Amino acid sequence: MNETPNFLGHDIERLSRLEALSWLSIQDMRLLAGALALDNFKQSSIIFSQVALASEAHILLKGIARITCRSASNKRVTVALLAPGPIPQFPSLPLGRFGFRCEAYNDCRVGSLSWDDFNGITENGSAAALKKFHEHDLQQWYRILLRSSGLLHLDLYERIGIALLELSSDFGIKEMRGTLLRAPFSHQDIADLVGASRPRVTETLARLEHEHLIVRQGRNLIVCVEQIGEAIAVPPTRVRELGSSANPPSKPVREKIFA
Repeated sequence: MNETPNFLGHDIERLSRLEALSWLSIQDMRLLAGALALDNFKQSSIIFSQVALASEAHILLKGIARITCRSASNKRVTVALLAPGPIPQFPSLPLGRFGFRCEAYNDCRVGSLSWDDFNGITENGSAAALKKFHEHDLQQWYRILLRSSGLLHLDLYERIGIALLELSSDFGIKEMRGTLLRAPFSHQDIADLVGASRPRVTETLARLEHEHLIVRQGRNLIVCVEQIGEAIAVPPTRVRELGSSANPPSKPVREKIFA
């Protein structure tokens, strides 16, 4: 897609706000913006299929995207909600029953380029800086594991707490009462993320509200981040790790997980 200078300037500004690309020079940022194949996607449209997710570098410049897959009952569910930044790679599995794909949660703008072109533009970056881009994939996989793995023996209350910490990190704005989620995520969105039914999630959210760990503001939620961390036995430093670090914490979220 050929972009006008005005559009290109907006895209360079969006790229410069992404932490995963903060190590690029202004010149490299301009080269990257010019090399990206850019497109806009309306809400609920499919951005990429599983094959495309594994074959190219993709960057979400604007909007919220989600990674979905097919469940055991062949229902499509959300496994990750993505803020602007690199869209994680999902491998092309020999068994294609899961059908991972990236969809537009709301109106999105996405840029793509081949890994060869990406590496050519970023070859002047240090190895540690380049690794930062790929660590975004590790962060997403770690979050999914933490929320969904039965081996961790987390109950629904804890899984929802972890999901709310993630959403606060990626989509939150701090205010006096806590962290306001900028998007009105539905109970079904949260149910998909934690692998539970919507009615059970609704009951648990009501409990969190009764305990003053979340506050409703219209269709949006205000999350009391530190208090939820205490309620699910996550130390303050680890509350930040759940959302802001691409590296899994060196210890389990709760000592009983691996006891």
